[in-house]
Amino acid sequence: MSGGKADPRPAGDGTTSRARLDRGRGALGPALELVHTGRAPTRAVLTAELGVTRATAGAVAAELEALGLIRVDARPGAAAGSQGRPSHRLALAEDGPVVLAAQVHADGFRAALVGLGGQIVATAPGCEAVDADPAKVLGSVVEAGADLLRETGRRCVGAGLAVPSAVAEPDGLALNPLHLAWPAGAPVRRIFAECVRAAGLTGPAFAGNDVNLAALAEHRHGAGRGARDLLCVATGHRGVGGALVLDGRLHTGSSGLALEVGHLTVNPEGRPCYCGSRGCLDVEADPLAFLTAAGREPGPEVSLLQESNELIRHHYDDPTVRKAAEALIDRLGLGLAGLVNILNPDRIILGGLHRTLLDADPDRLRAVVADRSLWGQSGGVPILACTLDHNSLVGAAELAWQPVLDDPLAALS
Repeated sequence: MSGGKADPRPAGDGTTSRARLDRGRGALGPALELVHTGRAPTRAVLTAELGVTRATAGAVAAELEALGLIRVDARPGAAAGSQGRPSHRLALAEDGPVVLAAQVHADGFRAALVGLGGQIVATAPGCEAVDADPAKVLGSVVEAGADLLRETGRRCVGAGLAVPSAVAEPDGLALNPLHLAWPAGAPVRRIFAECVRAAGLTGPAFAGNDVNLAALAEHRHGAGRGARDLLCVATGHRGVGGALVLDGRLHTGSSGLALEVGHLTVNPEGRPCYCGSRGCLDVEADPLAFLTAAGREPGPEVSLLQESNELIRHHYDDPTVRKAAEALIDRLGLGLAGLVNILNPDRIILGGLHRTLLDADPDRLRAVVADRSLWGQSGGVPILACTLDHNSLVGAAELAWQPVLDDPLAALS
């Protein structure tokens, strides 16, 4: 039951500990998730959060340690200034298993190994060319991940993929990979899973929309932690995406297509959009729209996102750059206000270029949202920047970690 690893519990206490574990087996997954998301730093907190006895919590923690997922301090210790009985500290195992996380975007792709807690263990050099054949791209990114596994010697328990497209369920089809030149409806999850198996990697494979996965990662490990209803809006290399976490869970709709915020109209006389409309967020508030408004010709040396971010961070005093940024802020604020009116989130987080725009002029964006929102004046929805640098990669890893969080014994057996 513990994957053949040595059991750290005293031999004389085996029967009692086994009985306690049997009572608490259903708590293994919830316990691991509490440690994974940083909400149970000690065994005392774990006991309180699970609502079990101290003995049962101890048995659960010991089993998770035997599975190689967490570490329990041998000696209990109390934090400075604390009162009461000292408690054993809990930490994620530094040498525990990992998952393969992959991300494909308009300007390239990248692979990484990610441990529990959203910790990126290793990354492969990014590639800047994306072939029109998804099988070639996904084969390359999986092979890069397999190389990392060989180099690190870590155990892989699953794989997750983030793509800049709505991913329809239950078949895992990329319906609108507009900026990749991939065919609409490409079966990315099936192709990814086949590449994972061909590379000899173990564990299930998953695929999801990049902004959905960014929101999931931020909710568990970043700026969205603690939010109940979280709205995430982001623009990466091309286009604008949105995601919603409701009551602590990612909301993807009946078939995985919820929150296509890129096609909110924010400028009726604006640029033609790929969807057939005009003035959508997708074409009015992404890096290409910003560079065009700033009169800059995108260069081949760096990505559109990097070029846009550097222009705002280092040349915001240039009147042309500031005017272009303010135009994007106003359009973004108009879209956010509409979403606030419909969704009433308790927090908004912004990623990619939108994070940079918020950092450049936070008052302007918040004022636009407040002026246009029914609840903005009185509700005071916090608007924050995403804090994870590779949140879509971490979110892809969360997909792969979920079976382990649901049932550690079954997933690792």
